[in-house]
Amino acid sequence: MGNNGKISTSGGDDLGQNPFAALGGLGDLPSGPGKAPAPAPSQRGQPNLKRGRVEIRRLTGGRGGKTVTAVSGFKGIGGSELTQLAKQMQKSCGAGGTVKGGQIEIQGDKRDQVAAILTKAGFQPVMSGG
Repeated sequence: MGNNGKISTSGGDDLGQNPFAALGGLGDLPSGPGKAPAPAPSQRGQPNLKRGRVEIRRLTGGRGGKTVTAVSGFKGIGGSELTQLAKQMQKSCGAGGTVKGGQIEIQGDKRDQVAAILTKAGFQPVMSGG
């Protein structure tokens, strides 16, 4: 500590051992993580075309006479993906909507527009009810 109480950070003496010396005898090690396999050409940019059947219904009960398009029967789809799909429907239909109890509700009678969006997303939409 001869320099006015300061400690030298220049590296100083060697520690006497190399912790990585034992790895030298292992031969050729990979240089980094391998590349992930590329998706098959048939799957690039295309949605899964067999995501299941969903029901599209027009409901008016309990809403003061207002019509709502309800989509239900989603299987194997998470809440975040369901919310994203609902937002896409709202934007396309120019209407409000919500996700309640695993089903999507869009304000107004928008069954045809909703069916087109679901078909494009890989679902099989089926109209049911009135």
